[in-house]
Amino acid sequence: MQLLIRWKWAISVLIAAGLIGAVYAYWHHSEIYPSTDDAYVDAHVVQVAAQVSGPVMRVFVTNQQPVRRGEPLFTIDPASFRIALARAQARLALAHQTVSADSAAVVAAEAALADRRVLLANAEVTANRIRRLRDRGFVSAQAYDNAEAAVHGAKAQMNLARAKLRQAQMMLGGSGAQNERVREAAAAVAQALLDLSHTHVSAACSGRIAKLSLRPGDVVQNGAPLFTLVCGREYWINANFKETEIGRIRPGQPADISVDMYPGHSFRGRVEHISGAAGTAFSLLPPENATGNWVKVTQRVPVRVAVLNPDPKHPLRVGTSAEVTIDTAESVPPPPPKESHP
Repeated sequence: MQLLIRWKWAISVLIAAGLIGAVYAYWHHSEIYPSTDDAYVDAHVVQVAAQVSGPVMRVFVTNQQPVRRGEPLFTIDPASFRIALARAQARLALAHQTVSADSAAVVAAEAALADRRVLLANAEVTANRIRRLRDRGFVSAQAYDNAEAAVHGAKAQMNLARAKLRQAQMMLGGSGAQNERVREAAAAVAQALLDLSHTHVSAACSGRIAKLSLRPGDVVQNGAPLFTLVCGREYWINANFKETEIGRIRPGQPADISVDMYPGHSFRGRVEHISGAAGTAFSLLPPENATGNWVKVTQRVPVRVAVLNPDPKHPLRVGTSAEVTIDTAESVPPPPPKESHP
């Protein structure tokens, strides 16, 4: 009987030691390999919108269709934009003609100013000659006064020609392609060309179309979202770890990812960065802990984990659930040195 009791005690001790060892092993494993199932798949999502307004002519894609970057998505009727381009090109040609006419006017004003300079110089020479003759008594004072009046008149005409030259230069502005009217008209042509190119909308990335309801004949507005393009080249997991686990997590650490859609299949990951705030800090109504009714709750901090080996046979879906385990063994501090006793 006593032997049976001893065996029972021994078995109980072994079971207790096993439980304690299992608990310790689980705790130690969770310390080195923090894990969370509060994680979701994410990717770059492009809200496709038209950059010009107009009726849709053709739609080249269907809902949930995979597309490659640069493939056409839909086109907008380009007729009005071609007319706008032709109008802008005509205005550019007219601006060049106007600048040419103003350049000719400047040349004419310069020639007129040069002519007035010559007439002024001749009037001054004539006045000096008549002044010498008057001093010698060969001509009357009236003749000298007439010569002086001619000099003043020539100066006035030269000043007028100079003012007309300045006016012509101001009307011309810059020369050639640097002319302000030419630049404005050229900018209008460039804008019209850009608007015309925006009538052809193509995929900004390779991925999959979602939430598509666009049909030929629909009138789209500039900047209004029409459907979604989920880019499929880069995926990551938004994993929300407890704040007590963040101290061991560092960017660059490897991670193991399992997605609920594909049980038994795992993906390799790498920690990219850790959020600078807990998830509740960005909520619509963040908690106000200073009200007095405060209960301490362990917060969760978002950690972005990149998926290193996306598998076309196991396509990921944005928003689906995942589980992430991070290997923090590289950041485990070395054990303290043991004290030696004599």
